[in-house]
Amino acid sequence: MSGKPFVPPPVIAVMIGVLMWWAQSFVPVVEVPAAPRIAVATAIALVALVFDLAGLYAFRRARTSINPLHPARASALVVTGIYRVTRNPMYVGLLLLLVAWAVYLSSLWLLAGPLVFILYMNRFQIGVEERVLFERFPEEYAAYCSRVRRWL
Repeated sequence: MSGKPFVPPPVIAVMIGVLMWWAQSFVPVVEVPAAPRIAVATAIALVALVFDLAGLYAFRRARTSINPLHPARASALVVTGIYRVTRNPMYVGLLLLLVAWAVYLSSLWLLAGPLVFILYMNRFQIGVEERVLFERFPEEYAAYCSRVRRWL
């Protein structure tokens, strides 16, 4: 694992989303009428937006860096608001957007996209961030990790 992440998480999510769109031609679809499928996808996307915006708001309120490529620039450990539910609300938001996209594209096989996102994020993004946070805020971050899950 390198010392810092090298691709922004939103870019990873978009790349996976494009691959999901491309793969839809090759995988079986679930025959669901458009209206309920779009309604469910929209509901999931709105929940994703809540996670993303709540995470951004908490970071801005704490006046700390939101740049995922430079986790060492964090000036504060954010543990309030949505961060009481998950340690990574913005990544949960991106994950839910990929789930919404799979629902919209109407294929269970495309749920592999969100799974790939989780695996990538755990290995190349979150691991780096956690190491930095343990170095910068050793006791506080250890206590935080003991009470709040990484994803949900």
